[in-house]
Amino acid sequence: MSSMTESDAERDAGLYVTALCWIGLGIATLDAFVQPLPKGLVWAALALAFLAGGLPAARSALAELWHERRLDIDLLMVVAALVAASVGAALEGAVLLALFSLSQTLEHRAMGKARRAVEALMELRPETALREGPEGVTEVPVADLVPGDRVILRPGARVPVDGRVVAGSGHMDESSVTGESLPVRKEAGAAVHEATVNLDGILTVEVMRGLAQSTVAQMIRMVTEAQAMKAPSERFSDWFGQRYTVAVLAGSILAFFGFRLLGHDTGDAIYRAATVLVAASPCAVVISVPAAILSGLSAAARGGVLFKGGAALEGLADVRTFAFDKTGTLTTGQAEVTGVVVLAGAEDRFLALLAGLEAQSEHPIAGAIRRMVALRGIVPAPVGDVRAHPSEGITGTDAEGALWAGNARMLAAMGAELPAALAAMIEGAETMVVLGRGAQVLGAVTVADAPRESAVAALAALRAGGTDILMMTGDRQAVADRIGARLGLRPDEIHAGLLPGDKVRLVDAATARGRVAFVGDGVNDAAALARADVGVAMGVAGSEVALQAADVALMAEDLGKLAAAQALSRRTARVIRQNLTLALGAMVVLVTGSLFFALPLPLAVIGHEGGTLLVVLNGLRLLADPIRQRHGPASPA
Repeated sequence: MSSMTESDAERDAGLYVTALCWIGLGIATLDAFVQPLPKGLVWAALALAFLAGGLPAARSALAELWHERRLDIDLLMVVAALVAASVGAALEGAVLLALFSLSQTLEHRAMGKARRAVEALMELRPETALREGPEGVTEVPVADLVPGDRVILRPGARVPVDGRVVAGSGHMDESSVTGESLPVRKEAGAAVHEATVNLDGILTVEVMRGLAQSTVAQMIRMVTEAQAMKAPSERFSDWFGQRYTVAVLAGSILAFFGFRLLGHDTGDAIYRAATVLVAASPCAVVISVPAAILSGLSAAARGGVLFKGGAALEGLADVRTFAFDKTGTLTTGQAEVTGVVVLAGAEDRFLALLAGLEAQSEHPIAGAIRRMVALRGIVPAPVGDVRAHPSEGITGTDAEGALWAGNARMLAAMGAELPAALAAMIEGAETMVVLGRGAQVLGAVTVADAPRESAVAALAALRAGGTDILMMTGDRQAVADRIGARLGLRPDEIHAGLLPGDKVRLVDAATARGRVAFVGDGVNDAAALARADVGVAMGVAGSEVALQAADVALMAEDLGKLAAAQALSRRTARVIRQNLTLALGAMVVLVTGSLFFALPLPLAVIGHEGGTLLVVLNGLRLLADPIRQRHGPASPA
């Protein structure tokens, strides 16, 4: 089959060429079955049909043979048509090329429909934005916006680039990015994504990312890469198609000699060999897998789930165990400070130091500390040389020397002892962050997080689909147990006190029971995301490291989409099996009819091209049912 990367202009040109081919066939058919026409006109019409239907396929086949040293399936159709014409069956050859050209055109336009579902993302971007500056509000190209700029969003305006609200409030339609139709309330401090729509209110938004790093840019980049990455089924269909094409050519030659040995004259033997050539052509087999994969990828993207390739789409269907990071994944990540204990100095100074140290951290606990300090009107202290220590804490330096903040591991690493005043806090079911300088403990805060609203239902849907659940966290056992109980997890499904390497080892252990998917959102999840059979990043606006390591990205922080994504993955696998069964079954019937029942060439053509169109249309069914929250449990594989 010809390349599946044609532009709209090329697809339109293909439509015109197909129309010319059918005009030529129509004139020749009138001469044969309705009213005799001048022979010159009939031969001109047949020549038009052969040139319009055969030249594009021949050019594609010869280019493939010359540059890639591969026999393209298009070559089979051209050879069959020429062979038919050589034995006086020019009309049958014209029928073959006309139907083949029509099938190719419809196939390319259908596949273009799947591709345009993703290309439409580009059209969501506004071209200009209202930038607020010293000279007032001016309209500027979106490409000129840089992090730190402030833009004004009026009702009905699309967000030009990713940012956060610094003034105003209103509701945002995020369906273009997350796939969810319900508006989301946005207030000061809330993140907004490019291409979403401000429904009401006037918002002032600070730009957080440039155009090249925006949400839509990431979506387009990930989907483009996904379409270029072949799934195992696609690799098999390519392998099969290439080798089978050679076998079909060889088989047709053998069929010719076989018919001659059986007493058929040369013309009849050539005609029947050409029929075998058409009947055995594997066009439907080769297109059956890409049709389903591309449609599945596009349907997922429309529903707010990005797969980084067909392999990830197929792999999710077979996942036996889902392993989840806790903070920011199963929980909201919007932790709140629930207690403050200061052992040295004033409380405001203690909180200023802690907020200064956590100012550059992406961790949800750091965000809780910053929000609390901001509400109290405390200015974070200047802290430099800040370094993160995954699953331990963070270190930095201020004017008085080195500072650190973290959990019990960080406490031990710094050679500090836990004061008695904090002993009861560390044993509780809340997360404790200790601040210290050298071996001295300055105080601590406790932070509590809550499960996501969608988590309980999402985990239940995954269980109903036949998968096991694991929760992994670097937090203490008491904290993990509190969250796990609210999520309905069993004690054996909860794993606490883990370093990044521990998560990797647990993922490896779970693979003994089958394929594993790991779901996370932070830098410390990157190793487990990469090691799992399928890595799922929670939220496209999350950690860049997590997004790069993952195979799947949930655009919205909604775990309910995970079960729906697995359901789509399993539906895609079923469509692939249906397509392959249909394509191979039709091929067997047509070849059998050609060899033993003198199947006419036109019927072989109709059967061949009809099978190709059927598998394409069957694959496109997936586009009609994108991921939605309404999908229940993924049916067991």
